[in-house]
Amino acid sequence: MSARALAAERVGGGTARAADVPEADGAATACGGAPDPGGTLPGRWARLAALARLELGEVLRSRWLLFCGGLYAALAALFILVGLRESGVMGFTGMSRVLLSLSHALVVLLPLLALTGTGQVVSRARRDGTLELLFSQPVTRADYFGALTLVRYGALFVPLLVLMPALAVVGSVVFGQAVPWAFLARALVVSAALLWAFTGIGLAISTQVSEPDRAMMYLLLAWVLGVALLDFGLVGLMLQWKLPAAAVFALAGLNPVETARLALLSGAEPSLGTLGPVGFWMSGSLGSTWLFIAGVLWPLLVGSAGWWMGRRRLSRGDLV
Repeated sequence: MSARALAAERVGGGTARAADVPEADGAATACGGAPDPGGTLPGRWARLAALARLELGEVLRSRWLLFCGGLYAALAALFILVGLRESGVMGFTGMSRVLLSLSHALVVLLPLLALTGTGQVVSRARRDGTLELLFSQPVTRADYFGALTLVRYGALFVPLLVLMPALAVVGSVVFGQAVPWAFLARALVVSAALLWAFTGIGLAISTQVSEPDRAMMYLLLAWVLGVALLDFGLVGLMLQWKLPAAAVFALAGLNPVETARLALLSGAEPSLGTLGPVGFWMSGSLGSTWLFIAGVLWPLLVGSAGWWMGRRRLSRGDLV
Protein backbone atom coordinates (compact mmCIF):
# COMPACT_ATOMS: atom_id res chain seq x y z
CA MET A 1 0.00 0.00 0.00
CA SER A 2 1.38 3.43 -0.93
CA ALA A 3 2.13 6.14 1.61
CA ARG A 4 -0.73 8.30 0.43
CA ALA A 5 -3.18 5.41 0.80
CA LEU A 6 -1.91 4.80 4.33
CA ALA A 7 -2.40 8.48 5.16
CA ALA A 8 -5.93 8.50 3.78
CA GLU A 9 -6.79 5.27 5.61
CA ARG A 10 -5.47 6.58 8.92
CA VAL A 11 -7.60 9.74 9.04
CA GLY A 12 -11.35 9.38 8.85
CA GLY A 13 -11.69 5.91 7.41
CA GLY A 14 -11.84 7.17 3.85
CA THR A 15 -13.25 10.62 4.63
CA ALA A 16 -10.30 12.10 2.82
CA ARG A 17 -9.56 10.57 -0.57
CA ALA A 18 -6.20 9.02 -1.24
CA ALA A 19 -5.76 11.36 -4.17
CA ASP A 20 -5.85 14.29 -1.77
CA VAL A 21 -2.25 13.55 -0.81
CA PRO A 22 -0.14 13.67 -3.97
CA GLU A 23 2.51 11.06 -4.65
CA ALA A 24 6.11 12.07 -4.21
CA ASP A 25 8.14 12.26 -7.41
CA GLY A 26 11.47 10.65 -6.63
CA ALA A 27 13.06 11.56 -3.32
CA ALA A 28 10.90 13.22 -0.70
CA THR A 29 12.41 16.64 -1.03
CA ALA A 30 9.73 18.27 1.11
CA CYS A 31 10.34 16.09 4.15
CA GLY A 32 12.36 18.69 5.94
CA GLY A 33 10.32 21.64 4.78
CA ALA A 34 12.97 22.66 2.25
CA PRO A 35 12.05 24.14 -1.12
CA ASP A 36 11.75 21.72 -4.02
CA PRO A 37 14.20 22.73 -6.76
CA GLY A 38 12.83 20.14 -9.18
CA GLY A 39 9.39 21.69 -9.23
CA THR A 40 7.64 18.47 -8.11
CA LEU A 41 5.59 20.17 -5.41
CA PRO A 42 2.00 21.05 -6.37
CA GLY A 43 0.69 24.53 -5.74
CA ARG A 44 0.64 25.79 -2.18
CA TRP A 45 -3.13 26.07 -2.05
CA ALA A 46 -3.52 22.54 -3.41
CA ARG A 47 -1.21 21.21 -0.69
CA LEU A 48 -3.05 23.15 2.00
CA ALA A 49 -6.41 21.87 0.75
CA ALA A 50 -5.21 18.26 0.69
CA LEU A 51 -3.77 18.45 4.21
CA ALA A 52 -6.85 20.29 5.47
CA ARG A 53 -9.08 17.50 4.16
CA LEU A 54 -6.96 14.94 5.96
CA GLU A 55 -7.07 16.91 9.21
CA LEU A 56 -10.81 17.51 8.86
CA GLY A 57 -11.25 13.77 8.47
CA GLU A 58 -9.44 13.29 11.76
CA VAL A 59 -11.60 15.92 13.48
CA LEU A 60 -14.79 14.32 12.18
CA ARG A 61 -13.63 10.84 13.11
CA SER A 62 -12.89 11.92 16.67
CA ARG A 63 -16.28 13.73 16.84
CA TRP A 64 -14.56 16.85 18.17
CA LEU A 65 -16.68 19.12 15.96
CA LEU A 66 -19.84 17.44 17.23
CA PHE A 67 -18.66 17.83 20.81
CA CYS A 68 -17.99 21.57 20.44
CA GLY A 69 -21.33 22.19 18.73
CA GLY A 70 -23.21 20.15 21.31
CA LEU A 71 -21.55 21.91 24.22
CA TYR A 72 -22.26 25.36 22.80
CA ALA A 73 -25.87 24.37 22.11
CA ALA A 74 -26.36 22.97 25.63
CA LEU A 75 -25.04 26.16 27.20
CA ALA A 76 -27.18 28.34 24.95
CA ALA A 77 -30.33 26.32 25.67
CA LEU A 78 -29.67 26.46 29.40
CA PHE A 79 -29.21 30.22 29.48
CA ILE A 80 -32.08 31.07 27.17
CA LEU A 81 -34.59 28.84 28.96
CA VAL A 82 -33.58 29.64 32.54
CA GLY A 83 -32.65 33.27 31.92
CA LEU A 84 -35.79 34.24 30.07
CA ARG A 85 -38.01 32.38 32.53
CA GLU A 86 -36.49 34.35 35.40
CA SER A 87 -36.37 37.69 33.60
CA GLY A 88 -39.81 38.73 34.80
CA VAL A 89 -39.18 37.70 38.39
CA MET A 90 -35.64 38.70 39.13
CA GLY A 91 -35.42 41.86 37.06
CA PHE A 92 -33.47 40.37 34.17
CA THR A 93 -33.60 42.29 30.91
CA GLY A 94 -34.42 39.57 28.40
CA MET A 95 -31.95 38.60 25.69
CA SER A 96 -29.36 41.14 26.80
CA ARG A 97 -29.07 39.40 30.14
CA VAL A 98 -29.02 35.95 28.52
CA LEU A 99 -26.17 36.96 26.22
CA LEU A 100 -24.34 38.56 29.13
CA SER A 101 -24.60 35.35 31.17
CA LEU A 102 -23.48 33.29 28.18
CA SER A 103 -20.48 35.58 27.79
CA HIS A 104 -19.48 34.94 31.40
CA ALA A 105 -19.47 31.20 30.67
CA LEU A 106 -17.66 31.52 27.34
CA VAL A 107 -14.78 33.45 28.90
CA VAL A 108 -13.98 30.38 31.01
CA LEU A 109 -15.00 27.69 28.53
CA LEU A 110 -13.39 28.85 25.28
CA PRO A 111 -9.77 28.77 26.54
CA LEU A 112 -10.26 25.24 27.86
CA LEU A 113 -11.77 24.01 24.59
CA ALA A 114 -9.00 25.62 22.52
CA LEU A 115 -6.25 24.12 24.69
CA THR A 116 -7.71 20.61 24.71
CA GLY A 117 -8.36 20.74 20.96
CA THR A 118 -4.83 21.78 20.00
CA GLY A 119 -2.53 21.04 22.93
CA GLN A 120 -1.51 17.50 21.92
CA VAL A 121 -2.28 17.27 18.22
CA VAL A 122 1.30 17.73 16.93
CA SER A 123 2.93 15.64 19.65
CA ARG A 124 0.41 12.84 19.02
CA ALA A 125 1.13 12.92 15.29
CA ARG A 126 4.83 12.76 16.07
CA ARG A 127 4.45 9.77 18.39
CA ASP A 128 2.26 7.65 16.09
CA GLY A 129 4.39 8.31 13.00
CA THR A 130 1.93 10.50 11.12
CA LEU A 131 4.46 13.30 10.67
CA GLU A 132 7.02 10.98 9.11
CA LEU A 133 4.37 9.58 6.80
CA LEU A 134 3.04 12.97 5.72
CA PHE A 135 6.45 14.50 5.17
CA SER A 136 7.47 11.61 2.93
CA GLN A 137 4.99 13.24 0.53
CA PRO A 138 5.71 16.49 -1.36
CA VAL A 139 4.37 18.77 1.39
CA THR A 140 6.24 21.12 3.70
CA ARG A 141 6.05 21.54 7.43
CA ALA A 142 4.62 25.01 6.96
CA ASP A 143 1.83 23.53 4.83
CA TYR A 144 0.98 21.00 7.52
CA PHE A 145 1.01 23.55 10.32
CA GLY A 146 -1.14 25.99 8.34
CA ALA A 147 -3.74 23.35 7.47
CA LEU A 148 -3.76 22.09 11.05
CA THR A 149 -4.34 25.61 12.36
CA LEU A 150 -7.18 26.35 9.93
CA VAL A 151 -9.06 23.14 10.65
CA ARG A 152 -8.64 23.16 14.43
CA TYR A 153 -9.52 26.84 14.77
CA GLY A 154 -12.47 26.43 12.42
CA ALA A 155 -13.77 23.47 14.43
CA LEU A 156 -13.75 25.69 17.51
CA PHE A 157 -15.16 28.91 16.07
CA VAL A 158 -17.60 27.90 13.33
CA PRO A 159 -20.09 26.19 15.71
CA LEU A 160 -20.06 29.33 17.87
CA LEU A 161 -20.52 31.54 14.80
CA VAL A 162 -23.61 29.55 13.85
CA LEU A 163 -25.02 29.10 17.31
CA MET A 164 -25.01 32.63 18.73
CA PRO A 165 -27.07 34.21 15.92
CA ALA A 166 -29.38 31.18 16.09
CA LEU A 167 -29.78 31.80 19.81
CA ALA A 168 -30.74 35.40 19.11
CA VAL A 169 -33.27 34.35 16.47
CA VAL A 170 -34.86 31.82 18.84
CA GLY A 171 -35.12 34.44 21.57
CA SER A 172 -36.72 36.89 19.17
CA VAL A 173 -39.17 34.52 17.43
CA VAL A 174 -40.13 32.15 20.25
CA PHE A 175 -39.94 34.44 23.27
CA GLY A 176 -40.58 37.79 21.57
CA GLN A 177 -37.45 39.39 22.99
CA ALA A 178 -35.56 42.29 21.44
CA VAL A 179 -32.10 41.18 20.32
CA PRO A 180 -29.04 43.38 21.06
CA TRP A 181 -27.34 42.74 17.71
CA ALA A 182 -24.47 45.13 18.46
CA PHE A 183 -23.56 43.22 21.61
CA LEU A 184 -23.91 39.93 19.74
CA ALA A 185 -21.43 41.07 17.10
CA ARG A 186 -19.11 42.33 19.84
CA ALA A 187 -19.28 38.98 21.61
CA LEU A 188 -18.46 37.06 18.42
CA VAL A 189 -15.42 39.23 17.63
CA VAL A 190 -14.03 38.98 21.16
CA SER A 191 -14.71 35.23 21.32
CA ALA A 192 -12.86 34.74 18.03
CA ALA A 193 -9.85 36.63 19.40
CA LEU A 194 -9.89 34.68 22.67
CA LEU A 195 -10.09 31.37 20.82
CA TRP A 196 -7.14 32.40 18.67
CA ALA A 197 -5.08 33.31 21.74
CA PHE A 198 -5.41 29.85 23.28
CA THR A 199 -5.22 28.06 19.95
CA GLY A 200 -1.79 29.61 19.51
CA ILE A 201 -0.79 28.71 23.07
CA GLY A 202 -2.01 25.14 22.61
CA LEU A 203 -0.11 24.69 19.35
CA ALA A 204 3.05 26.08 20.95
CA ILE A 205 2.77 23.58 23.81
CA SER A 206 2.02 20.76 21.38
CA THR A 207 5.19 21.39 19.38
CA GLN A 208 7.43 22.08 22.37
CA VAL A 209 6.41 19.17 24.63
CA SER A 210 6.38 15.60 23.35
CA GLU A 211 5.39 13.74 26.54
CA PRO A 212 1.58 13.61 26.88
CA ASP A 213 1.60 13.87 30.69
CA ARG A 214 3.79 16.96 30.70
CA ALA A 215 1.77 18.50 27.89
CA MET A 216 -1.47 17.99 29.81
CA MET A 217 0.07 19.57 32.90
CA TYR A 218 1.16 22.65 30.93
CA LEU A 219 -2.24 22.93 29.28
CA LEU A 220 -4.05 22.84 32.61
CA LEU A 221 -1.56 25.33 34.04
CA ALA A 222 -2.18 27.74 31.16
CA TRP A 223 -5.94 27.49 31.64
CA VAL A 224 -5.80 27.82 35.42
CA LEU A 225 -3.55 30.89 35.20
CA GLY A 226 -5.88 32.52 32.69
CA VAL A 227 -8.95 31.86 34.82
CA ALA A 228 -7.36 32.46 38.24
CA LEU A 229 -5.91 35.84 37.28
CA LEU A 230 -9.32 37.34 36.70
CA ASP A 231 -10.54 40.36 38.57
CA PHE A 232 -11.28 38.88 41.99
CA GLY A 233 -8.24 36.59 41.89
CA LEU A 234 -6.03 39.62 41.29
CA VAL A 235 -7.61 41.47 44.19
CA GLY A 236 -6.96 38.43 46.39
CA LEU A 237 -3.29 38.44 45.35
CA MET A 238 -3.06 42.13 46.16
CA LEU A 239 -4.52 41.62 49.63
CA GLN A 240 -2.50 38.49 50.40
CA TRP A 241 0.91 39.61 49.17
CA LYS A 242 0.49 43.40 49.47
CA LEU A 243 0.93 43.92 45.76
CA PRO A 244 0.72 47.55 44.59
CA ALA A 245 -2.33 48.51 42.59
CA ALA A 246 -0.19 49.16 39.49
CA ALA A 247 1.02 45.55 39.52
CA VAL A 248 -2.56 44.27 39.74
CA PHE A 249 -3.62 46.38 36.76
CA ALA A 250 -0.57 45.23 34.79
CA LEU A 251 -1.38 41.56 35.46
CA ALA A 252 -4.97 42.17 34.43
CA GLY A 253 -3.84 43.76 31.18
CA LEU A 254 -1.42 40.90 30.39
CA ASN A 255 -4.06 38.20 30.86
CA PRO A 256 -5.91 37.65 27.56
CA VAL A 257 -8.86 36.10 29.41
CA GLU A 258 -9.28 39.19 31.58
CA THR A 259 -8.99 41.62 28.66
CA ALA A 260 -11.52 39.58 26.67
CA ARG A 261 -13.86 39.43 29.66
CA LEU A 262 -13.74 43.20 30.11
CA ALA A 263 -14.25 43.79 26.40
CA LEU A 264 -17.35 41.57 26.45
CA LEU A 265 -18.93 42.79 29.64
CA SER A 266 -18.23 46.50 29.32
CA GLY A 267 -20.29 46.58 26.15
CA ALA A 268 -23.36 45.28 28.00
CA GLU A 269 -23.28 46.72 31.50
CA PRO A 270 -20.12 48.61 32.57
CA SER A 271 -20.92 48.55 36.30
CA LEU A 272 -18.97 47.58 39.41
CA GLY A 273 -21.13 44.52 40.01
CA THR A 274 -20.49 43.19 36.51
CA LEU A 275 -16.85 44.10 35.93
CA GLY A 276 -15.44 43.87 39.43
CA PRO A 277 -13.17 46.49 41.02
CA VAL A 278 -10.22 46.16 38.63
CA GLY A 279 -12.41 46.00 35.55
CA PHE A 280 -14.55 48.90 36.73
CA TRP A 281 -11.45 51.06 37.22
CA MET A 282 -10.11 50.13 33.78
CA SER A 283 -13.50 50.82 32.20
CA GLY A 284 -13.63 54.24 33.82
CA SER A 285 -10.05 55.02 32.80
CA LEU A 286 -10.02 53.66 29.24
CA GLY A 287 -13.67 53.66 28.25
CA SER A 288 -15.73 50.95 26.61
CA THR A 289 -14.27 51.50 23.13
CA TRP A 290 -10.64 51.15 24.18
CA LEU A 291 -11.45 48.17 26.36
CA PHE A 292 -12.98 46.50 23.32
CA ILE A 293 -9.93 47.28 21.18
CA ALA A 294 -7.58 45.94 23.86
CA GLY A 295 -9.78 42.87 24.35
CA VAL A 296 -9.43 42.02 20.67
CA LEU A 297 -5.88 43.06 19.84
CA TRP A 298 -4.09 41.65 22.88
CA PRO A 299 -5.49 38.09 22.57
CA LEU A 300 -4.70 38.22 18.85
CA LEU A 301 -1.10 39.20 19.63
CA VAL A 302 -0.75 36.47 22.27
CA GLY A 303 -2.17 33.83 19.95
CA SER A 304 0.00 34.97 17.03
CA ALA A 305 3.12 34.82 19.21
CA GLY A 306 2.26 31.29 20.36
CA TRP A 307 1.47 30.22 16.79
CA TRP A 308 4.79 31.61 15.53
CA MET A 309 6.68 29.77 18.28
CA GLY A 310 4.93 26.53 17.39
CA ARG A 311 5.59 26.94 13.67
CA ARG A 312 9.24 27.77 14.29
CA ARG A 313 9.67 24.75 16.56
CA LEU A 314 8.04 22.39 14.07
CA SER A 315 10.10 23.77 11.17
CA ARG A 316 13.41 23.36 12.98
CA GLY A 317 12.79 20.38 15.26
CA ASP A 318 12.99 16.66 14.68
CA LEU A 319 10.06 14.67 13.39
CA VAL A 320 10.51 11.91 15.98
